[in-house]
Amino acid sequence: MAKPQRILIKYGGNAMRRPELQTAIITHIKQMKSSGLEVILVHGGGPFIQEILDQVGLESTFVAGHRYTSAAMMPYVEMALKGKVNGRLVGECQRQGMQAIGLSGKDGNSVIATKRHHIAKNGDIHDLGQVGDVAQVNTDLIELLLKHGYLPIFTCIASDTNGLDYNINADMFAGHLAAALQVDSYVVLTDVDGLMQDIKKPESMINELKLQDIEPLKGEIIQGGMIPKIDSCVIALENGAGSARILNGTKPEQLSDLFVHQKPLGTLIKKQ
Repeated sequence: MAKPQRILIKYGGNAMRRPELQTAIITHIKQMKSSGLEVILVHGGGPFIQEILDQVGLESTFVAGHRYTSAAMMPYVEMALKGKVNGRLVGECQRQGMQAIGLSGKDGNSVIATKRHHIAKNGDIHDLGQVGDVAQVNTDLIELLLKHGYLPIFTCIASDTNGLDYNINADMFAGHLAAALQVDSYVVLTDVDGLMQDIKKPESMINELKLQDIEPLKGEIIQGGMIPKIDSCVIALENGAGSARILNGTKPEQLSDLFVHQKPLGTLIKKQ
């Protein structure tokens, strides 16, 4: 019996903030699963973190443009991501008749974190508090859940080997997970149709990229929030994923169009 195609979707941005889009994305994931695909969902939730920090009167500070996560903030970060966002997504899946499990990297030691330091262009090293990188992935629990037909929904929190919790960039978290699970396709949902040569010209979308084409595009075409998304695709492809794709999360039907109806959409990134 052939192995089912395995897809990991990284979900965030505007498509997460609008409830009707959340519902639609889950609907199209259900169509994907109904067609025999294995799906893993990874989400972030920066705006929800900021919302809860504002409510409890904790001011966000930024170091070299990166959010500093203090020990006092970390429980609220987990509350926002695991309690609110993850719980809402699992609830929507259950409402639509899917068996979903809400997880963080801490569950089953699926992801082990390590402390992240930001290294500036001038070489200065900045402490970001409890902000982490992925050090290791253990896929045992995820494989067990997939085998029994569950939809694992991950938020990007993990502990280090001493049990200290870290908030990890959701794109990086997803890229490492996609690699370790050797997914057939890693999909990053964003708020544009794909990578554009000129963001103001939709017709300038790049339909296909090879890994070797990426570095020369950084700074001019790959910039801003697209950089960590593309970087996560590189991590996934270099370490086990079959392909990666940038897709528009504000058009949830693109998931079914691509994976159920085989319509070429978004920007496909291949190893070679």
